[in-house]
Amino acid sequence: MRHWMHPATRPFWLILILLVLWDIAIRVFKIPPYLIPPPLAVVKQLFAEWPMLLREMMPTLYATLGGFALSAIIGVPIAMWIAYSRLVESFVYPLLVFSQSVPKVAIAPLFVVWFGFGIVPKVIAAFLLGFFPVVVSTVQGFKSVEPDVIDLARSMGANGLKIFLKFRLPHALPAIFSGLKVSVTLAVVGAVVGEFVGSNSGIGFVLQRATGTFDLPLMFAALVVLSMMGVVLFLIVELIERWLMPWHASQRHDVQQATA
Repeated sequence: MRHWMHPATRPFWLILILLVLWDIAIRVFKIPPYLIPPPLAVVKQLFAEWPMLLREMMPTLYATLGGFALSAIIGVPIAMWIAYSRLVESFVYPLLVFSQSVPKVAIAPLFVVWFGFGIVPKVIAAFLLGFFPVVVSTVQGFKSVEPDVIDLARSMGANGLKIFLKFRLPHALPAIFSGLKVSVTLAVVGAVVGEFVGSNSGIGFVLQRATGTFDLPLMFAALVVLSMMGVVLFLIVELIERWLMPWHASQRHDVQQATA
């Protein structure tokens, strides 16, 4: 029983329970399959179309990784710039907040007009959705460093680079990774948004095609693949976080739980 309730298996038990409840609800309320397909039909479609779904997942994955990489490469330096300069913060931060109020679906067609139907519009859409969480979390992380700690380091002769590497960056890393974990999941959404607007490949294209033909099992199967991709990318970022921050309190808590 203890192995069954291991933390790693709990999500699978929850998914199984939700599938059973899904099937029961369809049977009890007699929901027609053209509205909500039964779980078994989705599983069958998932296995039947797996080669096609795997092939179509790759363009979405490339666009997601590209947008996420841009979010990290551009977002972290901009956030540091904002955190260290009140003047820059007063100019740039409100503009970033304003940019997030613009629906990405509304401006995504412009990217297709400007950059064509290749991967670039999808990468830009993924970047726009994943950029803001990285900036907000990183700014919060660098601003949360105690001034007394910095003053103590300076009094002991530490220069600016050493203060950054030994105090500011380690203190901000948990917040940075929090933003990255949110960013990588939003980048998946952004890539699909870009595929909705203009694409002949990718999971977004599969979803559009399934919607047009009312193939709900295929639509749900594509959503399952999309969700799996988001979960795997989230876990990869989390593993990198644990590798870089074994000293952090959250990791020590995980170790205590595992050994309890």
